[in-house]
Amino acid sequence: MSRSISPLAPPEQASGLGRLPAGRWFLLVGAIVTLLFAGSIAFTLKTMNDTREARATLVEVIDPLVLHTLELSTSVSNEEASMRGYGRTNESFYLTDFEGAKRDSAIARGKIEALLPRAPDIRADSDRLFAAVENWRKVYAEEIVRRVPELGKDTASTLAPVNTEAFNVVRTALGTQQAHLTNLHGDATTRLDRGWDSFYGALATLAIVLLLAGIAFTLLVRYIVLRPVAALQAQVRQVASGDFDSELRVNRPAEMAELSAHVDTMRRRVVSEWRATQQAEQALVDQAAELKRSNSELEQFAYVASHDLQEPLRKVASFTQMLEQRYGDQLDDRAKQYIKFAVDGAKRMQLLINDLLDFSRVGRVTGEREPTSTGDALKVALDNLAVRIEDTEATVTYADLPVVNGNKLQLTQLFQNLVGNAIKFRSDELPQITVTAERKDGMWEFACSDNGIGVDAKYADRIFLIFQRLHPRDVYPGTGIGLALCRKIVEYHGGRIWLEDNPDHKGTTFRWTLEATDE
Repeated sequence: MSRSISPLAPPEQASGLGRLPAGRWFLLVGAIVTLLFAGSIAFTLKTMNDTREARATLVEVIDPLVLHTLELSTSVSNEEASMRGYGRTNESFYLTDFEGAKRDSAIARGKIEALLPRAPDIRADSDRLFAAVENWRKVYAEEIVRRVPELGKDTASTLAPVNTEAFNVVRTALGTQQAHLTNLHGDATTRLDRGWDSFYGALATLAIVLLLAGIAFTLLVRYIVLRPVAALQAQVRQVASGDFDSELRVNRPAEMAELSAHVDTMRRRVVSEWRATQQAEQALVDQAAELKRSNSELEQFAYVASHDLQEPLRKVASFTQMLEQRYGDQLDDRAKQYIKFAVDGAKRMQLLINDLLDFSRVGRVTGEREPTSTGDALKVALDNLAVRIEDTEATVTYADLPVVNGNKLQLTQLFQNLVGNAIKFRSDELPQITVTAERKDGMWEFACSDNGIGVDAKYADRIFLIFQRLHPRDVYPGTGIGLALCRKIVEYHGGRIWLEDNPDHKGTTFRWTLEATDE
């Protein structure tokens, strides 16, 4: 009857930081690292954007404006020189040079105006510059062209004060714009340098955050995973080495604390069960020793009893038969019948005692198992049954039977009982008995089949019990031990025996298994 096992008691709850599971620790540290990393990335992206904008302003706006302002200054200066030369010499090629310089001025102005939307700070300066240039052209250049036919080579000297005043305004506007552009260039350069410094600082900050994250996770794994596992491993190793009373205890994280508590509870349960098992094993050892002693005494008693019982039975049978022989003519039929009953009872008692001795000897006094030919064992059994086989005109057929790991004497007795039963429980037909063997999963499965009266399937288990009979003794004589002895022999050899349930087969088929050998 199995003993029910109660469930383990719930472990003691962890306290303090030990209540946090490992997942919470990693989530907390991961959240902090993620925030720092996101902040560092945002700062890095902002500095990259500011640096890119500063560089674009410097390279794409301010530097081109400086260059185009210089181009405009050169072209306007060429206009003034060409127009003064024309006013002094009245040569027409000066007008051609003036038109070329004017076109260059227009190109430079167009480039400046294209960049002004991205540099609104100098729009006012550019407007004043363009207005001064237009005013100079109007009050001086156009007047030179208009008055050369009238004044001739004195035109330049006549209009010189106008040129000086108007062109000084142009020079002042150019100087103002160039100075403003110089300041903007310096500011943009400073901003670009600060941007690169900030960018490198952001990269350094990002690297520091990554380093700190690596250190944080390393420490987290070490103190939250590796150390508790190592501590539990050391405690388990100590218990495994034989110190079963050593307590298993890990304080953090929550999973390890719960695991150690469960393992410690199991340790206490196992130790308790182990000690109870030791006590039970010792009780079993004592009981086995007592049973061994008792069996030895019973075996000795069986041998002594068998001899002591058979000797009186032999005397009863012998003297009863002598009584019949010597005084038979003085006895009536009833007395002779009584004598016959006494002799028959004594002989049946002797047979029963011999069968009980055979049953008790199986596996004890008949020798060890070894590779044995079942064919040879069957032949010996058939020789022992030769008279009964001849009297009943029985036919026993068998093929090549295998070698098994067994005891030849017991296997002979097994075949003899089964074939003898097939002859005893025969039908009206001549007995036909077949013995076969088939290899199955490292075992040999034997079968003994006959055409006798058969056995009802509902008695399949009962027939293997000792002293169990299905027929009256006066119809089929016997002690009721034969099949019980067969089962004991088969089980001693590590196999099993059973009655085959085959409604289509007339007669009885017994099957049993025996251990195969490599021979």
